[in-house]
Amino acid sequence: MVSGAAPTEVANPQRRQASLLLSAGPMPVVEPEAYLAVASRFENIELVQAVVEDLLCRLELGEDDRHWIGLAVREAVANAIKHGNGGDPHKQVEVEVRIDAGDVEVSVRDEGKGFDPSSVADPLAPENLLRPGGRGIFYMRSLMDKVEYRFGAGGGTEVVLRKRIKAASAPRAEEESRS
Repeated sequence: MVSGAAPTEVANPQRRQASLLLSAGPMPVVEPEAYLAVASRFENIELVQAVVEDLLCRLELGEDDRHWIGLAVREAVANAIKHGNGGDPHKQVEVEVRIDAGDVEVSVRDEGKGFDPSSVADPLAPENLLRPGGRGIFYMRSLMDKVEYRFGAGGGTEVVLRKRIKAASAPRAEEESRS
């Protein structure tokens, strides 16, 4: 489901409610700009990428920001499919894209067992430089302004990617006002 309104169905409503109920402060009123729930299949990465790219274009984000956000989202979804859900097509990956206080926020949730991000090997360590994998988290942290992890009581990992946005039309608007 993709829409400009809040989702009417959520793959695991108990996890979503628990996540909101366990927040430290007052319950946030954040409506997703886009919501998708896809089966854990690698071909669905392209679908998520297309939806996120379309939304970012509508927000008039610059090409560089769209590219870097898109790459980080691809990595997060690939990790959710491969590591979180173990490639099980019966498990879902949920993706929400929101605009919050001048940031693009993308949440990617899986139904896996969870993991400890600090246990992931440093891809820049000499012994890991030639390894074919293990760079997804590094890329997400490098490309986004903030990356955080949340873990559900009953399992599942949510990675939240945040990037400060600059509209592509902002410089043009400033130039026009000077004329």
